[in-house]
Amino acid sequence: MNTKRVAGWVGFFGVAAALAWLPEYWTPAGEGDVSLAAVAPPAKAKAKGALPATPAAGKPAAIRDLSPAGDLFAARSWKAAPTLASVTEQPVNVTPVLQAPTAPPMPFQFVGRLDDRSDLQVFLQNGEKIYVVRKGDVIDETWRIEGISDRELSLVYLPMHLSQTLSVGSAP
Repeated sequence: MNTKRVAGWVGFFGVAAALAWLPEYWTPAGEGDVSLAAVAPPAKAKAKGALPATPAAGKPAAIRDLSPAGDLFAARSWKAAPTLASVTEQPVNVTPVLQAPTAPPMPFQFVGRLDDRSDLQVFLQNGEKIYVVRKGDVIDETWRIEGISDRELSLVYLPMHLSQTLSVGSAP
């Protein structure tokens, strides 16, 4: 029984080797490397069900790629595509708006006043500094006192020659 079993396996492997080797043995020398499917061009068959003949030149016709081009799952719509409006830009000439020069904000605060019969003095504060001013005085070469009345103090910003007023209290 062991002899039969061994002979069966030897026969099986022999047939398998022959089947694996025979197609390479019978294939012509130049065609083994290239795998090309040949399709005969359609010809009018004389008999119904007859297969078309191979071309006379002996060249097999190459199979064309019949796969669809593009995206198979692209969104499609029956609606017409909306047309976009075209916009043309007109050059805009922006003329700079010239503002009248302005003096900086008044840096002084009214602290008090001293009214002598001959002279009126006003006390002004700028941060830590306190100024005692009269009509015609110049503060830090930028502000000049133009006039002092019972209600307001007139100052001129010297770099631009612009006047400003500061409230100094009410008339008694």
